[in-house]
Amino acid sequence: MPDLSIERGHGGCVAGVDEAGRGPWAGPVVAAAVILPAGLPADLAGQLDDSKKLRAQKRETLLSALLQCADIGMGAASVAEIEKFNILAASHIAMCRAVSALRTRPDIALIDGNLLPPGLSCPARAIVGGDGLSLSIAAASIVAKVTRDRIMTALAARYPAYRWERNAGYGTRQHREGLAAAGVTPHHRRGFKPVTQILSQPQEKTPHIAITP
Repeated sequence: MPDLSIERGHGGCVAGVDEAGRGPWAGPVVAAAVILPAGLPADLAGQLDDSKKLRAQKRETLLSALLQCADIGMGAASVAEIEKFNILAASHIAMCRAVSALRTRPDIALIDGNLLPPGLSCPARAIVGGDGLSLSIAAASIVAKVTRDRIMTALAARYPAYRWERNAGYGTRQHREGLAAAGVTPHHRRGFKPVTQILSQPQEKTPHIAITP
């Protein structure tokens, strides 16, 4: 389980930073930066973990608790930015935006991963597997995941064929079937092969496929 050992080792004001949505076929990449309070309740600390290890309802509950006590900054990079810069660079852009959105400028940001985003507004340290080591990064992973899932659920109401409320834009069977039936939306990332394949098909041979407005 993650703890505050890394944060205490640095001292000062420490923010954990993580992102959600590097691998999906559709939707933005979302990042969160979280500064936990000095008096983080022990019961909350004992529940924070890598978002991938938690059920959706648990993540929602923890987000509600974090909103009551933590300094949280959010950032995102659009599909257009992902396609312009690549997903890694777009993830770093989202992270920089999240750190800049904090109410307090941290003395250091702990970044999940092995690379530091260029242009951060404070010193930073990259930590591989940080969401399983640092409570601040674990909190950021939860906030980013829940926020992005909510975005994809909202988009699913407009584009129901892809079942984004269930797959968050990842390449599930339902998503693939939606692409085949309803075509490509402006929220799809053109760099993924299943999306590119549909776009490259001659329209006269597949009249049921069209770019969704």
